[in-house]
Amino acid sequence: MNDAPFSGLEAVVADDRFPEVDLQLRRGRHIGREDGLAYEFVADAQPFLEELYRRYGCELVRQSDGYFYLLPSNDRLGRRRLTVGEMLVGQTAALLYLDPATLQHHGVVARDAILQRLAALIGADALVRAFHPRKRRVDERVAAEAVRGQTAEALRRLADLGFVDSVDDAHVRLRPALLRFAEPVRGVQDRLAALEKLVARGEAAFGDEPADEEPRAEDEPAS
Repeated sequence: MNDAPFSGLEAVVADDRFPEVDLQLRRGRHIGREDGLAYEFVADAQPFLEELYRRYGCELVRQSDGYFYLLPSNDRLGRRRLTVGEMLVGQTAALLYLDPATLQHHGVVARDAILQRLAALIGADALVRAFHPRKRRVDERVAAEAVRGQTAEALRRLADLGFVDSVDDAHVRLRPALLRFAEPVRGVQDRLAALEKLVARGEAAFGDEPADEEPRAEDEPAS
């Protein structure tokens, strides 16, 4: 008797959940336990999906923190790196996710709390430069409004990728996939403090991608 959920790749592709899940993975979304049936589908079909995506030069990664994502080794499926601003917002959201106080609110934090924490770590001027790398002088009031808008846009992008969930106009729910931003300091005894130093230095890189290919806060954004 075969208790395996799927008998082969053909059965996986024929499943009604496959088209949407496939599109999400190809677009860079992280599929976590919070995604219910989508996560169950990927978990059940993992051996066959690994084989499928390997043919496109991608690794289907399953993290013990409870999420899947595709890690491309080439550009066959297209590849868009996060901008410096998006990376810094993501790293700061990861800091808040690691903060024990966040657990008391079930992972829900104010959008302004992310911006305030980021500004406190890298400074207002560096924050403006991260979002406006080509501009030498920016009006302070205009810059503050622009940074707020671009932080909101960064959070929208992070929601598309499964790092956060939008709760309302003022709050987001932090998801375990944010721990990918903490990969460079995984194994460090005080991961929270180590990640704070990483953000303060403006170093933006995932632990599973070459650090020298990722821009720093003073460099041009990736495209």
